[in-house]
Amino acid sequence: MERPVVAVAAAAVRGGEILLIKRKYPPSAGKWSLPGGHVELGEKLEEAVLRELKEETGLEGVVKRFLKPVEYIEREGGRVKYHFVILVYLVEVADGAQPKASDDAEDAAFVPVEKALEMDLTKTTREVIDYLLISRILL
Repeated sequence: MERPVVAVAAAAVRGGEILLIKRKYPPSAGKWSLPGGHVELGEKLEEAVLRELKEETGLEGVVKRFLKPVEYIEREGGRVKYHFVILVYLVEVADGAQPKASDDAEDAAFVPVEKALEMDLTKTTREVIDYLLISRILL
């Protein structure tokens, strides 16, 4: 990578559960994370997060608000291999709607937060869950 890339992620929470996907491709293949991905040229951020949510889980949502930025930086041999600036949005999905993994996801599920914290999460997903707990958004 020659410069940071703007990405988005959807923090969809309901009833003490958070929506997670198991990543199919690098970076962090095989780890659990929030649904999300790159912002396309000309695409608004809120459009991007809802598109990525639908592509990876089949779920439609409504953006409630911006939560926070997180960064993913991975170095290899002294150079930067990946650098993503990820803008995380709180997203509401319909009660009872169940995710179905597609696109870049091996699996997708609503997971109780206690179980999520025991899973092999990406660093940025763990950071967001910690923020949701501290902010009392995820109870």
